[in-house]
Amino acid sequence: MKQSQARECFAALSQETRLSIVRLLVKAGEAGVAAGAIADDVEASPSNVSFHLKELERAGLVTQRREARSIIYAADFSGLQSLIEFLMKDCCGGRSEICAPILAAAACKPASKRSRAHA
Repeated sequence: MKQSQARECFAALSQETRLSIVRLLVKAGEAGVAAGAIADDVEASPSNVSFHLKELERAGLVTQRREARSIIYAADFSGLQSLIEFLMKDCCGGRSEICAPILAAAACKPASKRSRAHA
C-alpha cells in the first residue's frame, strides 16, 4: 500500500459513523450485513449510511454484493490487511519483541462456545 492510499483509508476511518460501520462489518465477517441493518445498528438514516458506505468502499475498506433485493456490505479484509501491513512494515526497527504483543492482540481469537450460542 502506498502512503496516499493509507491516507485515504485513515481519512475514511476518521469519521465516527464510518468507523462504527467498519467495526460492525469486521465483527460480521464474510457474511456481511444488509445496508438497512447497518443503518439500524449505527442509528443513522439509510441515505446517510449509503454515503458513508460509498466512502468506505472507495477507500478499499468494504465490499458490496447483491443478494435478491438487498445489498450486503462486508469488510474488505484484504484492504484492512494492507493497511495494517503498511503501519507495521518497519515495525519497531526490527525489534520483534516490541511488535509481537501488538500483533498478538490484533489476531483473531476463536469465539467461545458461549459467545457463539448468543451470536
